[in-house]
Amino acid sequence: MKMKYKLNSKYQNLYNFLIDIRILFAKNNNTIHKARNELKIIQYDKLETVVKAFKIPNFINQFVYSYIRDSKAKKSYFNAIKLEKLGINTPEPIAYIEFFKFCLLKESFFVTKKLDYQFSIREPLRDKHFQQREQILKSFVSFTYDLHCKNVYHKDYSPGNILVIKKDDKFEFSIVDINRMEFRTVDAELGLNNFSKLWLDKDTLVFIAKEYAKLASVNELQAIEILQKSDKKLKDFVKMKRKIRARD
Repeated sequence: MKMKYKLNSKYQNLYNFLIDIRILFAKNNNTIHKARNELKIIQYDKLETVVKAFKIPNFINQFVYSYIRDSKAKKSYFNAIKLEKLGINTPEPIAYIEFFKFCLLKESFFVTKKLDYQFSIREPLRDKHFQQREQILKSFVSFTYDLHCKNVYHKDYSPGNILVIKKDDKFEFSIVDINRMEFRTVDAELGLNNFSKLWLDKDTLVFIAKEYAKLASVNELQAIEILQKSDKKLKDFVKMKRKIRARD
């Protein structure tokens, strides 16, 4: 089976680990997430890694990812490299590897160094009594605004993809699931739209819109209206999809 890969120069000692990743992944039972894709913690030579195995694409996408577009694993790796250069926290990229059969992409993996974090942004978003909630949310909005100022637009900016690290009395953030990302100019409207996948309640939505408006120097009422519209649009779309599935 043909392989294509990129191994971070800092981790050349992991070459054998990377080449054997399919076998090691299959034998490992330490799954931390499983949906379309699967993530496992795998320790190798005292280093804890997180390995993401992407779902085998359908036949059309096997061709697309082989000849037209970069695979999700490859995009994840090089997006992580870009984020590091911009000073944006994401788990340290170690490698990506792709496996081909009959010149078509079959399996692909993205490997990072395991990141220690306390919780995801989901917890303070959902729990209004979460300790230091207001400070966390203010810091989160500031982090997001910094992303946008650096021309980073995370298209999967959902609660589980934003990790929170507490250092002393400050909160830092790390973003994951970064294969769907654009490096482009982000104006205030697009920046506010970026919060829509967080599935916010009314009060939290207003709080976030106001905080972002202060940083972006835009009118608070306009900011609230923009975020309300994008939030409603997404929620209406999801409800419609659920109704359609319920009829099947």
